[in-house]
Amino acid sequence: MNQTAKQTVVHLIGVESSGVFSDPSIIDLIRSCRALVLSKRHRTLLAPLLDDLSAVRLIPITPVQDALEQAARELTHGDVVVLASGDPLFFGIGRTLLHFFNPARIVIRPALSSMQLAFARFKIPWDDAGFLSLHGRETKNLAASILTHDKVFLFTDQHSSPDRIAGSLLTECGSGIDAEYILHVAENIGMIDERLHTGTLSEIAKQGFGPLNVMILMKTKASRSPMVPCFGLSEDEITHSRGLITKNEVRAASLHALRLPRQGVLWDVGAGSGSVGLEAARLFPELQVFAVEREDEQVENIQKNREQFQTWNLQVLHGSAPDALAALPAPDRVFIGGSGGQILAIIDHAAERLTPGGRMVVNAVLEKTTQEAPQYLHENGLKVTLSEIKVVRRCYPDQGSQTLHPITIIVGQKIDQEKTDE
Repeated sequence: MNQTAKQTVVHLIGVESSGVFSDPSIIDLIRSCRALVLSKRHRTLLAPLLDDLSAVRLIPITPVQDALEQAARELTHGDVVVLASGDPLFFGIGRTLLHFFNPARIVIRPALSSMQLAFARFKIPWDDAGFLSLHGRETKNLAASILTHDKVFLFTDQHSSPDRIAGSLLTECGSGIDAEYILHVAENIGMIDERLHTGTLSEIAKQGFGPLNVMILMKTKASRSPMVPCFGLSEDEITHSRGLITKNEVRAASLHALRLPRQGVLWDVGAGSGSVGLEAARLFPELQVFAVEREDEQVENIQKNREQFQTWNLQVLHGSAPDALAALPAPDRVFIGGSGGQILAIIDHAAERLTPGGRMVVNAVLEKTTQEAPQYLHENGLKVTLSEIKVVRRCYPDQGSQTLHPITIIVGQKIDQEKTDE
């Protein structure tokens, strides 16, 4: 009877920082494999072992696509071993391998990750931590990405080193947050020259670090009171002047009309107190919100609200639209609360840069705006709908009532032509 040949497999093996394998049998596995995929660092770290592997083909792990294709060819002749640092499923190559190869042909043997070692060194529980890798990633809106969590573990790289991260956070949020956070940096963790650092943002920003490090950022006290809602701030909780604020009921309807994405760019034009942008930023911390306002007093109010509610993904631009909009990234959503008489120019500029499928919402108080805005939106190729909001407030059992000025919410949607053609 013919026996079915044993199927070859990919062994994805985690290596500890010191180069030690948790299971000694892994060395025999490496010696018996057809090919070994590894990084320059692991080639240096395991040099004594590799000197005895003349029969094993060594494949550089970068570029990754080339490494995968070579590994797939070798897999037709025998087992392949892929070495990764720590736990390969924690911000490692594990995800890539599972997409490239049939998971049934992958055997994973993790080691302790640098994350686990770092939390252990500093004696910090990590089951409530957030995690973020900055390896090779653009760090736009860094504060919003990091400070969403009261405790966050960061994989750094040479461009996003602990000192640069700390400095960027101080620049984005102001020196007032220096006392609110403590940073722990583990440099060369698990190696002979391991060093541990703890300090404030300003202290870490002044130090220099080697290329191999990870960091833990912790808030010294809880950032939010459990009594503050994630949505639905009242007018008296938001700093504003002379009653110039989008009223609660209208604000809720406007945010609904915007159909906000979790990520992307929102322009809050003629922001006033910034209440719409503020609520949007609090709802979606990964959304970039730009509040554009020309009046000094209102700009100051927006800044106060940003700091009070720690909405670091909300950026404030002091200037008049549409000129101030030129430097902003293309928007996925645009809210126009005030126009300063420039509604046509603002809509023209915003519509041209609005991403496919994007939405523009205009809150019209004046009859002139109610008449002109839909026309301008339509002329710019947007699909237009209007809703009139009339609010009457009463308190029970009092019989008195307050009638607010009617607001027309005008929505223009930019049709995604590619989806329409499908």
